[in-house]
Amino acid sequence: MKTLLELLTEEVQEAFGKCGYDVSYAKVTLSNRPDLCEYQCNGAMAAAKVYRKAPIMIAKDVVEKLQGSTCFASAEAVNPGFINLKVAEDFLADFLNKMAQDGSLGVEKEENPKKIIIDYGGPNVAKPLHVGHLRSAIIGESVKRIMRYKGNQVIGDIHLGDWGYQMGLIITELEKRQPELPYFDDSYEGEYPSEAPFTIGELEEIYPTASSYAKENEDYREKALHATYLLQNGHRGYRAIWQHIMQVSVTDLKKNYKNLNVEFDLWKGEADAQKYIPDMVEMLKDKRFAHYDEGALVVDVQEESDKKEVPPCMILKSDGAALYDTTDLATLMEREELYQPDEVIYVVDKRQELHFVQVFRCAKKTGIVRPQTGLKFLGFGTMNGKDGKPFKTRDGGVMRLENLLREINEEMYKKIMDNRTVTEEEAEKTSRIVGLAAVKYGDLSNQASKDYIFDVDRFTSFEGNTGPYILYTIVRIKSILNKYQESGAVCADMSIRAAEDEFEKSLMLETAKFNDMIDAVYEEIAPHKICAYIYDVANAFNKFYHETKILTEEDEAKKEGYIALLTLTKEVLETCIGLLGFEAPERM
Repeated sequence: MKTLLELLTEEVQEAFGKCGYDVSYAKVTLSNRPDLCEYQCNGAMAAAKVYRKAPIMIAKDVVEKLQGSTCFASAEAVNPGFINLKVAEDFLADFLNKMAQDGSLGVEKEENPKKIIIDYGGPNVAKPLHVGHLRSAIIGESVKRIMRYKGNQVIGDIHLGDWGYQMGLIITELEKRQPELPYFDDSYEGEYPSEAPFTIGELEEIYPTASSYAKENEDYREKALHATYLLQNGHRGYRAIWQHIMQVSVTDLKKNYKNLNVEFDLWKGEADAQKYIPDMVEMLKDKRFAHYDEGALVVDVQEESDKKEVPPCMILKSDGAALYDTTDLATLMEREELYQPDEVIYVVDKRQELHFVQVFRCAKKTGIVRPQTGLKFLGFGTMNGKDGKPFKTRDGGVMRLENLLREINEEMYKKIMDNRTVTEEEAEKTSRIVGLAAVKYGDLSNQASKDYIFDVDRFTSFEGNTGPYILYTIVRIKSILNKYQESGAVCADMSIRAAEDEFEKSLMLETAKFNDMIDAVYEEIAPHKICAYIYDVANAFNKFYHETKILTEEDEAKKEGYIALLTLTKEVLETCIGLLGFEAPERM
């Protein structure tokens, strides 16, 4: 189904063509002066230079051809050459009815669906999730849902940090505490215990203790580095400990991500890519892509067009150790072998941009990925506190994610109980739903690449551009529809009618922008545009609600038209919040 903007543009193109002007000038856009018109076309301004004619004359020619159009209620030429347009009410109602009948609300699916891998999450195992993991999870989940909504096959990969120095630290500290465990007896040949020798709580205490001690004790640090080396080279006991770490840690991670309504299709990590590294290194040497520089093996990725220096992509350090560059390249090699993706999108802190420039260039230059494989870096900014610095706990530490969510839920619970319209049990359940919306909307309403202030008071407010305000609007619509059905009426087979006042038409115009908005969000990978859109829809609905007698309307046909419009508006809003990664409760 064509979008409203496409249909309006086609109508104006036909008018330009009838006047003898190139139709490329007939682009219709949303009005930047909504007090004057709903849509506009500024093409006459550009066409004036080509046709050596005053812009207002061209605009008047086009407007004359638009008279009698079924698309427009009015078309007006305004100095110095703007064409101001208002949509015909009947045409708008017809468009919305077609949208309501379409299974995808009028959104066209990809003609040639792509296989897309989204790399997001990226936590290190054996460490608790903290607020620094929030943006990758929230943005990545939304991007995954948006890409799927357009008909693509999308694979979400958490890409765990599960193979580095932290593993050696945990092994060393565990041996220090429990040297009698069979994992540290090289002569042991039996089966290792199936139960881990630590809980998630103990594991999360072991790592920081070991990390701090290693900074003060060189012997301990060397032992941890050696344990890392042995693990990575197949030490049987250390591999068994690693398996325990993974099992305990991943179980906890899954629980925490579930609370965020975030799901991954793959739970792979750096360890999965290790087996690809030796062959990859040999290939880079054999094909002379890599060379040694001060003992390190590197691939040059500088390009002539670069205005700044782009350092070589380092494959191996001078001591032969692999780096993040190595692991990320090997992961791309693994993805090519197993999945052959058309595109890989990395949702990562924007401060890692240079690293990914190096990796992407190296992967393309060396043939690790096919020439047609798209590699995209979606860098996000920092989540800051009200002081403008990275978000911390009250005592200055890094806040655990589960503690942040608990605080938000408690705040929402207080506000919901203040209303006294639901039971304590329902309030508790609702507070989790609304709390998650507050967090996700608070994050996603900002352009991903920008830093933003995480303001608990503002994000949990039921007023203004917030998640709770959006949910409250949806719940209000649900309540009206439920009351209508409780009266014995049936919501099926109803049609949206031509608007009879500005508030009804405003809501219809906002709802009709849905598929145009989705296309823009998809092309630009911009979830924040969904937030901006649903805020406009919510405002339009609430003005309509306050100015219109919906359920008490005596004209039954008019009432049915209202109900049909509300049904579509609810579906649009619920689809949008689903793409953002949260849902609405039945009551608030």
